[in-house]
Amino acid sequence: MTLTEQVTEAPVAPPERPAKRRKSARGKGVAGVLVVGLVFAAGLAAPLLAPHAPDAQLEGANLVGPSAAHWFGTDALNRDVLSRVLHGIRVDLLISFVAVPLGAVLGGLVGAVSTAHRALDVVVQRALDVLLAFPHLILAIGLTAVIGPGLRTILIAVVLVEIPVFARLIRAEVLRVRELQFVVAAEAIGASRGRILRAHVVPNSVGPLIVQLALSMSVAVFLEGAMSFLGLGVRPPEPSLGSILNAALNYLDANPMFAVGPLLVITLLVLGFQLIAQAASTATRTGERTW
Repeated sequence: MTLTEQVTEAPVAPPERPAKRRKSARGKGVAGVLVVGLVFAAGLAAPLLAPHAPDAQLEGANLVGPSAAHWFGTDALNRDVLSRVLHGIRVDLLISFVAVPLGAVLGGLVGAVSTAHRALDVVVQRALDVLLAFPHLILAIGLTAVIGPGLRTILIAVVLVEIPVFARLIRAEVLRVRELQFVVAAEAIGASRGRILRAHVVPNSVGPLIVQLALSMSVAVFLEGAMSFLGLGVRPPEPSLGSILNAALNYLDANPMFAVGPLLVITLLVLGFQLIAQAASTATRTGERTW
């Protein structure tokens, strides 16, 4: 038997099924969008859905367990936890859809501009190294020591921690895309850097950007919860998921169900963003849209 015949008769590995992967990714993406959409729709409609005002102190409802009247129970100040959770979602809505995109835009500009000149790139990358050297929560705590606790501090902290992440991502994508043949051809015919950036680099960098946006939004939810849990975020009596969880911590022995409400919402948000990120990642690898 010749070598050619041996190669011909060798077993061939079954081909991968990209269609099946795309279908699975599409399902994850739709599920993630539905989960996040429902949670944030509940937050937006909090004044209509909440049975009570978030700071209303109800007579005779001190540390009442979950019931038909109070789904998540009441806290030590006789406030309905469900109402506070619904209003607390708005903080995460603001952080996820304002602070994270702002950090992405600023980081993307920094990353794209740094590729224009080698010396500038070296300076920018060393500055980003300094920011990346600190864990997100430690950086947020340090920022709180400078400007004080509150929602503004959380917003600034999220923007600050996302700038180096997106700057590195966009820089890597710009360096990758500008070496591709169609970009080299555009440079050869005299296309300006601005046109190449708009027409070629940016469209071909959208996939990884969407993945990182979804991941960063889940990180932002954790960061808000951690800062408010430590008393460095939203100040009482304004509700936030982290502060509600912090208030429930002292009464877990009496009734562990007090922490279920904020934990459930945080879990759903993180799960939804992770599903969206997985779907977008699959779409980026296959070069097709998942929805």
